[in-house]
Amino acid sequence: MLILIKGAGDLASGIACCLIRAGHQVVMTEIGCPTVVRRTVSFAVAVEQGSARVEDIEGRLAAGPEQALAWARQGLAAVLVDPETACLKVLNPPVLVDAVIAKYNTGTHKHDAPLVIAIGPGFVAGKDCHAVIESQRGPCLGQVLWSGSAEPNSGVPGEVMGYAAERIIRAPDSGEFIPLAAIGDLVAAGQPVGRVGDQVVKAGLTGMVRGMLAPGTPVTKGLKSGDIDPRIQPRLCYHISDKAQAIGRGVLQVIATFGGTDHD
Repeated sequence: MLILIKGAGDLASGIACCLIRAGHQVVMTEIGCPTVVRRTVSFAVAVEQGSARVEDIEGRLAAGPEQALAWARQGLAAVLVDPETACLKVLNPPVLVDAVIAKYNTGTHKHDAPLVIAIGPGFVAGKDCHAVIESQRGPCLGQVLWSGSAEPNSGVPGEVMGYAAERIIRAPDSGEFIPLAAIGDLVAAGQPVGRVGDQVVKAGLTGMVRGMLAPGTPVTKGLKSGDIDPRIQPRLCYHISDKAQAIGRGVLQVIATFGGTDHD
């Protein structure tokens, strides 16, 4: 069936890959200048480059809803620049997935589609949507919630090899972010990895750059702009995360249970 996903970042893209591999057709919406860190696993890169590949699946930027639908029918991840999700009225998808991961509801309503699924905190299942998928790492990651809300955002990045906050590269100031290292690069603790104007941000640990904003991306001070992985495994830069896969399985579970029919 046709599934519309709001957002095309790494988690949304992981969900899209799960859905396409299960035989569904996927259209994704994005903003005009995505602040995507894990660019090697995000269909949002198609906004800038016209196309993007995540593992074995190709994504393409569509000029409008009709073209997006045609590409989705070909097994591609179709991407639309549509911050207001205006395509919703044109496509009338049986399923809508809000995977913006904004930590709050940016405007999704339960009646937007016969089946509405929301990812992470900021939504109440049964009120804002039909089901919420837990996005917090831990034993409940990917769990389907038919009532209530997901765990609130802790503000603490997931721990990898004992590192948490040190893994994240944050914009040192507001302005245009300029990366000083690329995804896949090895960096040492204290090495400059990005700048905004004259303000430089340095690596908090030794590891491999797993994510980095595109050059010239507008940022506000403190915005997540990159990600360093201490495991130094190149494949982790180019494969969907276990977190995205767990959330994708949760979305598939909801769709299999409800089949996109009306459950108001």
